[in-house]
Amino acid sequence: MTATQEAATVPGLAQPERIEIEPASGLISPIEIIRIAWEGILRNKIRSLLTMLGVIIGVAAVIIMIGVSAGTEATIAEQIEGLGANLVFIQGSFGRGGPERNNSAPALVYDDVATVANVPGVAGTSVEMPTNQTVKAGSVTLTDMPLVGTSPDYPSVRDVPMAAGRFLNAQDMERKAKVVVLGSGVAKELFGDADPIGQSITTNNVKLTVIGVAAAKGTVGNTDYDSRMYVPITLVFDRFLPSQFARFMGNRVQVIFAQVADGANMNDVITQIQFKLAATKGITVDELPFTITTQNDIIQTRGAATAAFRNLLAWVAGVSLIVGGIGIMNIMLVSVTERTREIGIRQSVGATPNDIRLQFLTEALMLSLVGGLIGIIAGVVGAVLFGATSDMRTVVVPGSILLAFVSAAAIGVFFGFYPANKAAQLDPIEALRHE
Repeated sequence: MTATQEAATVPGLAQPERIEIEPASGLISPIEIIRIAWEGILRNKIRSLLTMLGVIIGVAAVIIMIGVSAGTEATIAEQIEGLGANLVFIQGSFGRGGPERNNSAPALVYDDVATVANVPGVAGTSVEMPTNQTVKAGSVTLTDMPLVGTSPDYPSVRDVPMAAGRFLNAQDMERKAKVVVLGSGVAKELFGDADPIGQSITTNNVKLTVIGVAAAKGTVGNTDYDSRMYVPITLVFDRFLPSQFARFMGNRVQVIFAQVADGANMNDVITQIQFKLAATKGITVDELPFTITTQNDIIQTRGAATAAFRNLLAWVAGVSLIVGGIGIMNIMLVSVTERTREIGIRQSVGATPNDIRLQFLTEALMLSLVGGLIGIIAGVVGAVLFGATSDMRTVVVPGSILLAFVSAAAIGVFFGFYPANKAAQLDPIEALRHE
């Protein structure tokens, strides 16, 4: 059964408090503790709001900074996936001497494309040999335009569909045909609204016939696919990047892209590629001077680079929360001093030290939780606005909201315990004499 006692109106108190005490245990009911703590907060609304400001900023910083980090990682993943699906990158090194450098290490050459294509589980292969050229079409001249020598599987392997005409075929490769496929952007610049199919462009004194226009793809990573032009890689070797060593060593390439078929085991395919290339070069797998990576490998590597950035942001947000917690402890110490007489009266009518401790700890916790809720709203809105008004993408991570809220609660308990314990240890007689 609950006994009810009411504190008399005492000068210096904002209002009388109604306290319910359980005679058996001496504990106040949780609802009553929350009510008393809330009234304590509302007595000084401005001061309470300023106290919560540190927690609000800290929680909002956690959400916004994790959102920026997650957005960066998502952008990196999309850029890598935009290169194509299920890709394996086989990369050689030209070295400082360029593609003509003659060294003892086996080179990655164009003939290796056929070797990789014959590996079970490989759905398609592509290779690129870029060069920048000045391009003319009628009265229009474009300088420093990327001319890419490539192979017929390029559209499917690199996810570049056609908008008009056709792409390069095997016959174009064999004949070193003087044909070109234009990116949507360069086609617009050269021919405007006119149909470019069948038109001619000139580059490096080579007249090329336009046979197709690639669909708009935009910029992926640092590559603007819409400004590219595609020609047979055999033509590039012959007219744009001739090598005096090609007759003996083959035409060197830097990267071969292999698309793994759906359902095929990526690791098994990579192993077979290594064995095939090693056999072709007459060396062991361990002696291969090539690196073979997947899209996931690149995403993980770049993700590791952003992890340091994410950790830095987390520390900054953590410091903000700690500062907010110090603010809560400071104001609760002030509150204990101001309400010493009130504490003495509550003790005189039956409140135990645990009741006093729980009351002030609840008050500190409510300050941090209310500040945390406001901070969550500010953080989500801030992350959305930051992403909308800046070049950086943000992704609101649900886990960051939970993390921020739990951190705010922990801050309230940790920094509120000392003031609450100090209030509980006050001597009732001395507290009643306090002015």
